[in-house]
Amino acid sequence: MPLHPLIVLIFVFLFGLCIGSFLNVCIYRIPISKSIVHPPSACPRCGYEISYYDNIPVFSYLLLRGRCRQCRVHIPVRYPLIELLSGLAALGVYYKFGFTLEAPVYFVFIAVLLVITFIDIDYRIIPNIISLPGIPVFFLASFLTPTVTFTDSLLGILAGGGSLFLVAWGYTLITKKEGMGGGDIKLLAMIGALLGWKGVFFTIFVSSAVGTLVGLGVMIYTRSNMKLAVPYGPFLSIGAVAYIFFGPALIYWYLNLFR
Repeated sequence: MPLHPLIVLIFVFLFGLCIGSFLNVCIYRIPISKSIVHPPSACPRCGYEISYYDNIPVFSYLLLRGRCRQCRVHIPVRYPLIELLSGLAALGVYYKFGFTLEAPVYFVFIAVLLVITFIDIDYRIIPNIISLPGIPVFFLASFLTPTVTFTDSLLGILAGGGSLFLVAWGYTLITKKEGMGGGDIKLLAMIGALLGWKGVFFTIFVSSAVGTLVGLGVMIYTRSNMKLAVPYGPFLSIGAVAYIFFGPALIYWYLNLFR
């Protein structure tokens, strides 16, 4: 007997929330070179080992009112936010792709981008341990997607890594300063491995537009100058996710706009 559609949606969302809880572990531990599987999660202030009933995504945060059960220190709201984003990502890929091979591929990809985004926000780095293995892994995963061919994926890697490398090299040549880290170059190569060359150029366009708007907003709000450093990884991630859900349709609409 088929499951009711609402039950399926609830299951998919809860699954995404659980994965989001694991992503929080990755975001916290990977930059400090700590195992993501051992030891169990604990309060960073008092060391209290978090029980399973206090580790239920989102719900435990609400029940504990955002505080550690033992020492009552405040738990950042970012933890349930990441869990919610992961849950919404699971719903999004299920709604768009259904029970196909594409759905888990894109969900894992978005989960990796979430980890990269928040690590880049915190530390201004994109760990090689994620981006470098991500290039061949998502290159192979692209074979499970019907819209990206072997050639598309290979060109995506070259276009992704090459385009940002040229931008970074040109900026350094002109200003004698480093303006873009190697992590962004590897990240865009990873994005190109799965989304192909069209996805790369869409990602660059969207990330540049969103990054410019956010950067200007931050400078106006903080009254900072144009030298304000803003991590680019989160904007590349936004552009890549936008391509997954809207990119092909927007490209088709744009190409036919003036016909």
